[in-house]
This record gives sequence, structure tokens and C-alpha cells, in this order.
Amino acid sequence: MGFLSWIIFGLITGFLAKWIMPGRDGGGFIMTTLLGVAGAFVGGWIGVQLGFGSVTGFNPGSIITAVIGALFLLFVYRLISRS
Repeated sequence: MGFLSWIIFGLITGFLAKWIMPGRDGGGFIMTTLLGVAGAFVGGWIGVQLGFGSVTGFNPGSIITAVIGALFLLFVYRLISRS
């Protein structure tokens, strides 16, 4: 995927992760996008390691994998920010 595609994909997955797991997190639009892009990388890496597949474009499997990665990162971020 191109750079712009990753940003759009990250925005979508970050938004979905924050919608599924709402809370008072700082950062706004940029943090949500970064969370989504990082979640796509983490979700893709975990998916490959577990044999589920990877993030390979705009398809339902890739979006679900990326959102799971973003949810994981959001959970870890909230654990760290509480202490």
C-alpha cells in the first residue's frame, strides 16, 4: 500500500478501535491515525505469527486484523498512562 493508503487505513482502524473501546484518551485525530497505523502493523505481525494471515489491503480480514492490533495497543496505552 502507498503512504496515503496507510494513513487512510490507519484513520479507519483507529476510529473503529476507539469506537469499540471508548474512553478519555488524549491525542485527537493524529493520535487516532497513528494508533490505527501501528495497530495494523501489530495486528499483521501477530496474525502472521499465529497463522491467521496479514494486512494486505482494504479487505474485511485486514481491517479486522488491524482493529484487533489497534485495540491491543489502546489497551496497553491505557495501562501505561494510568500509572
